[in-house]
Amino acid sequence: MTATISSGNGSGRLLYRTCPLCEAMCGLELEVEGDRLLRVRGDAEDPLSRGFICAKARALKEVHEDPERLRRPLRRTAAGWAEVGWEEALEETAERLAEVRRRYGPDSVAFYTGNPNLHSYTASLLELELARSLGTRARFSTASMDHLPHLLASYLLYGHQFLIPVPDLDRTELFLVVGANPVVSNGSLMGAPGMPVRLKRLRRRGGRLVVVDPRRTPTAEMADVHHAIRPGTDALLLLAMVHVLFDEQLEAPGRLAAFTRGIEAVRRAAEPFAPEEVATRTGIAAREIRALAREFAAAPAAVAYCRVGGCTQQFGALTAWLVQVLNLLTGNLDREGGSMFPRPAVDVVKVASLLGRRGSFATYRSRVRGLPEFGGELPVAVLAEEIDTPGPGQIRALLTSAGNPVLSTPNGGRLDRALPGLEFMAAIDLYLNETTRHAHLILPPVFALERDHYDLGFRLFGVRNTTRYTPPVFDPPPGSRQDWQVYAELAIRLDRRRGGVGGRLGALRGRLVRWLTPQGMLDLFLRTGPWGPALGLFGEGLSKRRLLADLHTRDLGPLEPCLPGRLYTRGHRIELAPAVYLRDLERLAGTREAAPTSAADGLVLIGRRQPRTNNSWMHNAPELARRGDRCTLLMHPDDARQRRLAADQPVEVRSRVGAVVVPLELTDKIRPGVVSLPHGFGHGRRGTRLSTAARQPGASLNDLTDERRLDELSGTVSYSGVPVEVTAAG
Repeated sequence: MTATISSGNGSGRLLYRTCPLCEAMCGLELEVEGDRLLRVRGDAEDPLSRGFICAKARALKEVHEDPERLRRPLRRTAAGWAEVGWEEALEETAERLAEVRRRYGPDSVAFYTGNPNLHSYTASLLELELARSLGTRARFSTASMDHLPHLLASYLLYGHQFLIPVPDLDRTELFLVVGANPVVSNGSLMGAPGMPVRLKRLRRRGGRLVVVDPRRTPTAEMADVHHAIRPGTDALLLLAMVHVLFDEQLEAPGRLAAFTRGIEAVRRAAEPFAPEEVATRTGIAAREIRALAREFAAAPAAVAYCRVGGCTQQFGALTAWLVQVLNLLTGNLDREGGSMFPRPAVDVVKVASLLGRRGSFATYRSRVRGLPEFGGELPVAVLAEEIDTPGPGQIRALLTSAGNPVLSTPNGGRLDRALPGLEFMAAIDLYLNETTRHAHLILPPVFALERDHYDLGFRLFGVRNTTRYTPPVFDPPPGSRQDWQVYAELAIRLDRRRGGVGGRLGALRGRLVRWLTPQGMLDLFLRTGPWGPALGLFGEGLSKRRLLADLHTRDLGPLEPCLPGRLYTRGHRIELAPAVYLRDLERLAGTREAAPTSAADGLVLIGRRQPRTNNSWMHNAPELARRGDRCTLLMHPDDARQRRLAADQPVEVRSRVGAVVVPLELTDKIRPGVVSLPHGFGHGRRGTRLSTAARQPGASLNDLTDERRLDELSGTVSYSGVPVEVTAAG
């Protein structure tokens, strides 16, 4: 796995690893000398990324060496932050959480997990054990700020929340992108590094790229056609396309029809939504909608794909569902060049099913607003109100892990004001940030380069089947803890304090899991997975040991059809028309004549993804923060002239929940009536490592988004289409 090279001051090593920072899973070539990371390059031999890396991978060195990254547990005292030993910190955290649970019940303790946990297989596995020991229904994560509509669609249509189809991008002939910017993101719920190269190959083989987005993004710049849709109306566009398929008898589900229920119900539901009925509302002419539907139906292989812009709006659940409907009705589900299901070396879908985690929906609701749970989690938009609203079931303690919800959740200011009212808060995190500054204790695990790595979840979204296991780049520092060790130790301590038969059994289970280790679990999953030994646990096939011997990522081949065998629904049939979607169409129908949002100023706000704003903890690195993309408000020149605003001047952007001041950037790349700010990861004002002030929230989209504006069906935050006023800063 290593090679010796000549390095300026001595003998260095080349190590080959996988980037642990996003779904692209790029192969890395790391030049290491001693305990120093000298250089990060792309691995040209990686079968998925082919040498491509982005800015996040180049930041690994800076985050690893960042002096502000925490190395020891911290306790907040009247005099400031003080370091404390691990045993003392774990004991105190468990005791304080258990005390709140004893006094107020298990749901008085909330558990929030952030995006970086998805990038650590050890955290993903042991997070389940910690959640079990907490025993609370007040669980939250980034899912309801990002991808929950996709999980819901997969659960309702295919019977499993993780059975999510991805574009077979390298073999498609028509790629329809709705509310996504994969040139910047390298795919989201789609592992496709080097997206510009892949899209150029699409064009060279005669394929076409069509983008639907209010902004002319870098992806739209490469497109054959860009439709500048009005924010929040993607579901109307897709439903009108479905209408055209039926109206012109273009639907052709092919073999899918034999195991699909609900096609006729979808036909009836789409009937009122002709292109002529929705054109004004979407801002796309009826003839263009019809032409797009015909082109999609006629393509030899086509795939529709939507992501954050399509999900995080008032009709995000309908949008994600209708993407599936469009792919199925044209026969582009589960076929080459369409929307397909990867076959990863670890069958996460099967493992989750065995653990009873296929999904759930609305089995209970939040205390204050009555919003539905999904997969055992409540929408993150209710977190602040569940803390600051008195009454039975009020959240009194909070444990966060690898997340910064003050910075990233809607109306983070309210959460910032609510957190001091908790009786206890602890954070498992690398940094002192806008959220963890409120904690009584911070428990920092090691960084990604100091732990082994396997993409347990993200190989489930690869546009090609690949697999890779790698050891740590550096040995963990003496006295440090891995993330899974923190989770396991807290779980065992909480179970001990619960007492009784349940507590004793829980503690025994925790010790068993600690003995087995995530590495042992991974090896078991590999051996019993679809690429494991033909004779079961033993014999030739994949195992952790075999993957460890690979120098580069192992290629397992292209995506292959797998339905109906992989369905988890009754009778192995696709449920195309779940009742909850058909009922929600009534809400959508009410918006056909008038916009669902309006503002006195006539402007609505959307977010945008930037290359260096993906993970909140990455932007604590000083050099990375200095290099970060500029935080500006994008506005069309016509809108600026109407308001007598000029380029680069400071402007105040105000919504119902708050206001921010940012420089104005004028561009014709955004639709008139729409303005855009980056998502709020990394735009806080920096502070000193052990300062009680820590970091204070800065300007971002999340300071303006409204926790009351949601997709009513799924509970997903509506970041797109927020009504705002923009004026010259005073």
